[in-house]
Amino acid sequence: MQIGEVAERTGLSLRTIRYYEEVGLVVPSARSQGGFRLYTEPDVTRLGLVKRMKPLGFQLDEMGELLAVLDPDSGTGEISPGRLREFAETAEQRCAELRAKLSNAEQFAELLRARLAASAPQ
Repeated sequence: MQIGEVAERTGLSLRTIRYYEEVGLVVPSARSQGGFRLYTEPDVTRLGLVKRMKPLGFQLDEMGELLAVLDPDSGTGEISPGRLREFAETAEQRCAELRAKLSNAEQFAELLRARLAASAPQ
């Protein structure tokens, strides 16, 4: 599939997908005769993994390390158990931080809803 379809399926912008190619995280499987990037289902899956890592604040080199382990098609799944544990702990910590931020945001949204309901004409 071409990059436009991949962008639509993943929710990533064309620019982001091209950037991930530039830094070597996700390289298209082929190019058409006209030079268009062509992606396969495993490429889309790999982009999905990158998309899930991004909100957790992983750096590009860390994403590359994790992809080597998490992407069964990469064939380079070597990482020490200690390093993998470190990544897992970081992910857990960042998820907890995101949950706390979401809770604060939900409380604020509730405050606004209550204020709106109180100020609505009777």
